[in-house]
Amino acid sequence: MELTVASYNIRKAVGRDRRRDPARILAVIDEIDADIVALQEADMRFGNRASVLPKDLLKRHGWHAAAVAERPHSLGWHGNALLLREGIEVTGTCRVDLPTIEPRGAVRADLSVGGRRVRMVGMHLCLTGLRRRDQLRTVIEHCADEAECPTVLMGDFNEWLPNKGALRAFGGQDWTVLSPGRSFPAHRPLGTLDRIVVSDHWRVSHTDVHGSDLAAVSSDHLPVYAHLRLPKADAEN
Repeated sequence: MELTVASYNIRKAVGRDRRRDPARILAVIDEIDADIVALQEADMRFGNRASVLPKDLLKRHGWHAAAVAERPHSLGWHGNALLLREGIEVTGTCRVDLPTIEPRGAVRADLSVGGRRVRMVGMHLCLTGLRRRDQLRTVIEHCADEAECPTVLMGDFNEWLPNKGALRAFGGQDWTVLSPGRSFPAHRPLGTLDRIVVSDHWRVSHTDVHGSDLAAVSSDHLPVYAHLRLPKADAEN
């Protein structure tokens, strides 16, 4: 079974031109042609925290969102959302509280893809290194309850150092940290803030930053993606 997963901090759909343009964000996501996308900053921060991507527009583009929202007008939780292509079944969802002094969280969806069970976790970690490490440890411990489930963690990790800093939380664990490349700021990328981490069930065939002309103006982050394959033996466990 093969999947393309992606992570994209959409900055509440506000581009470099300071215009909020949900259709432009969806056009960038369509360019990636992914099966599952973890979004960050998908909801407004104040008020009823409404989604910046209208749900009817998502449907027209062939997406549905995992039910991780706490508020009726939100797409995600603390801005984290998981978009799924039609045909991917959600068997369970969960919100994961992260230790922090500011509102942060992660969202989890357990999925059935072609009859095979996988888990996706989307997150947006804080700016403080020590807190980021604690947050990653929390997510790792949360996933440890069912270690045999093929899992993908993805999001804006806010970690500039490759395989250092907070990413040391994965040391000695059965995880592979993918750093697709520089994704921030979108117009002149310097930092590898956006990452995808996979459990050892997966085989990675390709990972990269999606740096199209449209992506460079649609948000302050570029999307990152990975092509993954789940070998038959793992899929049947």
